Amino acid sequence: MLKLGFLASNDGSAMRAIVESIADGQLQAEARLLVCNKDGTGAAEFARERGVHVQIIPTLPSPDDADRDLCDALTGARVEIVVLSGYLRKLGERTLNRFGGRILNTHPALLPKFGGKGMYGRRVHEAVWAAKARETGATIHLVDGEYDHGPILAQRVVPLNEDVGVDRIEELVMVAERALFLETLIRIQSGELKL
Repeated sequence: MLKLGFLASNDGSAMRAIVESIADGQLQAEARLLVCNKDGTGAAEFARERGVHVQIIPTLPSPDDADRDLCDALTGARVEIVVLSGYLRKLGERTLNRFGGRILNTHPALLPKFGGKGMYGRRVHEAVWAAKARETGATIHLVDGEYDHGPILAQRVVPLNEDVGVDRIEELVMVAERALFLETLIRIQSGELKL
């Protein structure tokens, strides 16, 4: 059974979908911990309501202290796989070294397109729309020391009509992201996908 830890800065939509999938038996896993870099988030409220332990670890003013505290929290919770769900902070060296090759992130586009520093959430969908792209999608990748970098584990293409707007792009990609993350974790849990 997978032992999962989640990192989220705001709503944590991927975390929500995964926790719900665990509850309904689709995924054989345990949600061991959610770490947020600020309190009062939708992700923290959702996790608390479902009995997932929540820890708040601010990343400012000391990123080094936050990195140490994050690594200690994940290790203490016996987390095996770390899932980033809209975590808007770069991970520190200690956490990357301790959990290297076992930190998964979802990105709301087909990397390497529309990725990099500052490209997250709605900004990605606005860039896709401005580029008049005929397709977008979702990417699950392993996290390394660079933004939206690291080996790609899975992608799902979302075709776009020429009249689709930013709101609709966001809706379509969110559905694709949630399904793709669940499928990827099921493949890891079954041994089909090795980390």
